[in-house]
Amino acid sequence: MSVTSVTDQLPIADFQLPIGGIMSEKSNVLRNRAMQFALRVVRLFRSLPNSPEALVFGQQLLRSSTSVAPNYRAACKARSQADFISKLGIVEEEIDESVFWLEFLVEAQIVRQERMTDLIGEAKQRTAIFAASRITAKSNRQLEIDNRQSSTRGAS
Repeated sequence: MSVTSVTDQLPIADFQLPIGGIMSEKSNVLRNRAMQFALRVVRLFRSLPNSPEALVFGQQLLRSSTSVAPNYRAACKARSQADFISKLGIVEEEIDESVFWLEFLVEAQIVRQERMTDLIGEAKQRTAIFAASRITAKSNRQLEIDNRQSSTRGAS
C-alpha cells in the first residue's frame, strides 16, 4: 500500500492523544513528523535568497516552524487534560503561523509556488490534525466535567 499524503497515514478523526507522558504510536508519529517538518524548513531557510526581506521573513518562519516539535513534546508530557489542551493550542498557533509565513514567501515572490506546494500542504495538514486533536480533547474534558457534575447531583 502506498501512502499518498500524511492524512492517508494519519487520519484526523482518529487522533486521541495521550495525557501525562504516555506516548502512543500515533503521538510518536506526530512527534517525528513535527521534527521532519522543522528540518525541511531549516533546509528551505538556508536556501533563501540573500536579501534583507528574505532574511526577516525566513527568520519568522524558522521561529514558528521549529517551535512546533518541542511544544508538541511538552503537550505530550502535560500534567493534566487542561494543560494538554492549553499546550496543544500553542502548537496549533505555531503551525498556523508557519503556514502564513510559507504562503507569504510565495506571495512576496521570494520563493516560487512550485517549490512550496508540498511544504505548505504538510503544514496545513498538521494544522488540521492539531486543531482536531485540541477540539476532541476539549470536548472530552467537558464531557468528564458534565459527568462528574451529574453523578454528584445524583448522589445527593
